[in-house]
Amino acid sequence: MTNDGTDDKRLFLLDAYALIFRGYYALIKNPRINSQGMDTSAIMGFTNSLFDVIRREKPEYLAVAFDKEGSAERTELYEDYKANRDETPEAIRLAIPYIQRILKAMHIPIVVEAGIEADDLIGTLSKQAEKEGFTVYMVTPDKDYAQLVSEKIFMYKPARMGNGIEIWGIPEVQKRFEVERPEQVIDYLGMMGDSSDNIPGLPGVGDKTAKKYIKEYGSMEALLENAENIKGKLGEKIRENAELGRLSKQLATIKLDCPVTFSADKYTLDDPDVEAVHEIFDELEFRRAKETLAKIFSKEILESADSNSNSSSDSSAGAGQFSLFDTPGSGTKAEAQATGRQTLATTDHLYQVVQEGMGTKLFLQTLMKQTSVCFDTETTSLDPLAAELVGIAFCWEKGKGYYLPIPQDREQAQAVVDQLKPFFESAEIEKIGQNLKYDIKVLDKYQVDVKGPIFDTMLAHYLINPDMRHNMDILAETYLNYTPQSIVELIGKKGKNQKSMRDVDVEKVKEYAVEDADITFQLKQHFTPELKAAGTDKLFADIEIPLLRVLADMEIEGINLDEDYLSSLSRKLTEDIAALEKNIYKEAGEEFNIGSPKQLGEILFGKLKLVDKPKKTKTGQYSTAEDVLSYLAKDHQIIADVLEYRGLAKLQSTYVDALPNQVNPDTQRIHTNYMQTVAATGRLSSTDPNLQNIPIRTERGRQVRKAFVPRDENYTLLAADYSQIELRIIAALSEEENMMAAFQSGEDIHASTAAKVFDVALEDVTREQRSNAKTVNFGIIYGVSAFGLSNQTDLDRSEAKELIDTYYKTYPKLRAYMDDQVAFARENGYVETVLGRRRYLKDINSSNAVVRGAAERNAVNAPIQGSAADIIKIAMINIHKKLEELNCKSKMLLQVHDELVFDIHNDELEDMKKLIQEEMQNAYKMSVPLDVEVGVGENWLEAH
Repeated sequence: MTNDGTDDKRLFLLDAYALIFRGYYALIKNPRINSQGMDTSAIMGFTNSLFDVIRREKPEYLAVAFDKEGSAERTELYEDYKANRDETPEAIRLAIPYIQRILKAMHIPIVVEAGIEADDLIGTLSKQAEKEGFTVYMVTPDKDYAQLVSEKIFMYKPARMGNGIEIWGIPEVQKRFEVERPEQVIDYLGMMGDSSDNIPGLPGVGDKTAKKYIKEYGSMEALLENAENIKGKLGEKIRENAELGRLSKQLATIKLDCPVTFSADKYTLDDPDVEAVHEIFDELEFRRAKETLAKIFSKEILESADSNSNSSSDSSAGAGQFSLFDTPGSGTKAEAQATGRQTLATTDHLYQVVQEGMGTKLFLQTLMKQTSVCFDTETTSLDPLAAELVGIAFCWEKGKGYYLPIPQDREQAQAVVDQLKPFFESAEIEKIGQNLKYDIKVLDKYQVDVKGPIFDTMLAHYLINPDMRHNMDILAETYLNYTPQSIVELIGKKGKNQKSMRDVDVEKVKEYAVEDADITFQLKQHFTPELKAAGTDKLFADIEIPLLRVLADMEIEGINLDEDYLSSLSRKLTEDIAALEKNIYKEAGEEFNIGSPKQLGEILFGKLKLVDKPKKTKTGQYSTAEDVLSYLAKDHQIIADVLEYRGLAKLQSTYVDALPNQVNPDTQRIHTNYMQTVAATGRLSSTDPNLQNIPIRTERGRQVRKAFVPRDENYTLLAADYSQIELRIIAALSEEENMMAAFQSGEDIHASTAAKVFDVALEDVTREQRSNAKTVNFGIIYGVSAFGLSNQTDLDRSEAKELIDTYYKTYPKLRAYMDDQVAFARENGYVETVLGRRRYLKDINSSNAVVRGAAERNAVNAPIQGSAADIIKIAMINIHKKLEELNCKSKMLLQVHDELVFDIHNDELEDMKKLIQEEMQNAYKMSVPLDVEVGVGENWLEAH
C-alpha cells in the first residue's frame, strides 16, 4: 500500500484517543514505568502506532485528531451518551500533553475542536479531501468509521499486539457488516446499539438480527415503516421503541459538517524538530526512540524499506507492525526481520558449541582469564531440586558466547561440571545471571558452590522499577529492543507433548541458551548505571544480592513435616466441615451447594432476605464476597457458619491435604521458594508451597504449624519474631516522643496508647480499651477510616471517629509525619525505606480521589512495611554469615513476615538463642529499640 509512483495524493488521519487507549490496554498486564514512577504505556503505544504508519507508508500528508470535552451535540440529544464509560485512566490523562508535545515537535498537525469528537473531525476532513482528489486513510481500530468508507476513503486498522494492519475498503465493509453500501453501517449500529458509546439501539436486536433487517429492509427508516409486519414480542418491542431507534441512528452517524477545513499545505508531513523530540524522549526515558526517529526519517532507509511494504491492493498487511518499543509478544521473528526490529538471532553474532577434549581445555583456559562472565544453565525441569543439567551457556562479550553440553550420564556429567568448579568457585570472577538463585540451587546438586561477586539482572531491575515485571524476555524487549527466541519453539507448549531440553538438537539449544546469556550480559551493562542513578546500588550490593545466597541455602535445606499428624488433622477437619454443613442446611431450610456463590447468594439474600438491599456483582448475582459476608456475620449465624465452613475447607485443601504431596521424594522435606521480586514493598513472597499464608488467627489454622517439626531428635525448632516492628519504625521515623517513650521504657504499647486516648491510668486500662487501641495502632499505618475501625471493633462510626481524632491529638508528630510523606511523594513521585528502597506512586497526584487516596495510603505504609522488610533481611544475612563462620549444625529454615524459624542442634541451643536474638535486635539501629521474642519447641506452633 506504499506510494507506487503514481500521482495519487494520500492523506492519513489518526484517531488519537482510539490509538492511545489501544496502546495503553495492550500493555495493561505489563505497564511501562520509568524511573520516575510514571506509567508511559499510553504514550509508548500511541508513538509506536504513529511511527509504524510513517515507516510503512511514508505519507506526504498526515494529521492527528483529538476529542475534547466529548460531543456536545450527542449529549444534548441523549443525556446518557457514553455515560457508562469509566473515568479515563490516570496514565492516559497524563499522557495527552506529552503526546501533543511530541506531535508539535514533529511538526504534525493536531486537529481538535471543543465539544466535537475525533470521528466527526476525521469524517469531515475525509470527505473534503476526497473531493480534492486525495485517497484518505483513517487510522483507527474503531469499527464505526466503516460508514465513511468509499472508493477513495479507507479504514487503516492496526491489528492487536503488532500483528500487521488491515485495510478496509468497500469489499471489506460489505463482508464484515453484510451490507450493500458502507453508509448502511449507520443503520446497523443504530439497530443493534453500541455498548461502548452507550447507544441504546432497538431492544432485542443484536448483530445477526440487525444484519438480517439490513438485507430485508435496507435502512432503519424502512424497518420502522414495516414494523407492523414483524411478529411476536420482538415486533412489539421495535414498534414501542421506534423513536429510540431513530435516536440511536442519529447518535451513530458521524458528522460531516464540522467547523474544520482541509487545506493540503497545512497537512504535509515535514521533517521533525529532532532536538525538541529528543528532549521529550529523554524526559520519558524512551531509550531507543532517537535511533528509530532517525531511521524512519532517513530517505535512504525509507527507500530501502519499500520492498518490505504491502501493495495498495493488499487489504490485510501481514508484515509485523514496526515497534519503537517492541511490546511483548508483538509478532514473530520473521515479522521482526521484515520490519527492522532487532533480534539476536538475526543480528551478527558468534555462538559456539564447546567440543570435548582440546576444545573444552582451551575454553576453560580462556574462561579463567575473564573478570566478569554471564552464565545460564539449561536443565530438564523448572524445579531446581529435580532438574538435571543439560548444558551451560557462557558470555563475556556482546554477540559472542559458548555452549557447553552436559552428558546425561550422571557420573560423566559430574566430571564435566568438576572442570568448571575453578570458575564457579573463583572469588575474583564476577558471575552474571538472570534469576541466579535457580542456577545456584541446580549447581549445588553437583557439589558446586558459586562464590565471588554476583550480579542478578532480575534483582537489579526489581530495584530500578519494582512495579514492572522482571522476566528476561520483557527486559530484553524493553531495554535492548531484542525479541529472544521462545522456549516454546524448542520444546513446545506445556503438557504431555512437551519435550525435554535434552531431546532438542544441540545446535538449536546452543542458539537459544547462548542468546539468553548474551542478552543477560547486555542487560547487566545497562542496569549497572541505572541502579546508581536510582540510588539503589548499595541496597542491591549489600542486601538483595547477599540475601539471594541466604535464600538459596534455606530453600535447599527445607523443613521436616509430620505427615501422620496432618492425616489425623484432616480427619478432624472433615468432621467439623460436615457438622457446619449440616447446620447451614438446617438454617437455610434446604440443601444446596455451599461452594457455589450463585446458590449461596440466592439462599442468603433471595430466600432468607437477610438484608434489605444486598450487594450485587456486575453480572447481577448476589455478592457473597468475603468482605460482604464478614460485615454481616455478627448478626446472622448462618453467615458466620458459612465463613467458618469456607475457612476450614480452604485450610484442608490448601495445606492439610496438599502439604504431604509437596514433600520432596529425595530429601523427604518441604522446600518452599522465596521470591524477592514480587512485592513492591520489598517483602519476600513464599510459593510452592506458600508458608506465609498459613492462618494463625484461628485455632485450626494454628494447628497446621504443629506439622512442621525438627530434623530429628537431636534438633529443636526455634522461632524468633520481631515484636511490633512496624509500630516501632513509625515511632522512630515520626520522632513521636510519647510513642517512643513507651517503647523505650518497655511498656505495653497498646495499653500505653489506651491509657492516653481514653485518659485513664495505665493499670486501669480494660481489655476492651487495649483491644481498640491495638486496632487503631496497627490500622493507622494502613490509613484506617472511622468506617473501617467501626467494622473491626464494637465501636459505632462516631465513636470510631472520635477515637481516631483523639489518637492523633495524643500523637501529633505521627500526623505530621504522615502528611510529610504524602507531600514528599507528590513532589518526587516516590517514597523510600530507611535503606533507600523506593516505592513509586504514579497516582499520587491523580484527580480521582479514590485512586489518589490509595496512593496516599501507600506513601505512608510503604516506607514502614518496606523498612521492616529491609531490617529482617539484614538480620537474615548477618545470622547466616555467623552460622557459616562458626560452622554450626543449626540452620535457618523459614522467613514468615517478621518471624524467622530455625532448626537448632540441641548442643548449640543456648548459644543460638542468644546469637539470633542479638543479631535481630541489632540489625538496624533506631531511636526505638527493636524487640525480639524467641521461643523453642518440638514443632513450629510450640516454638512460636
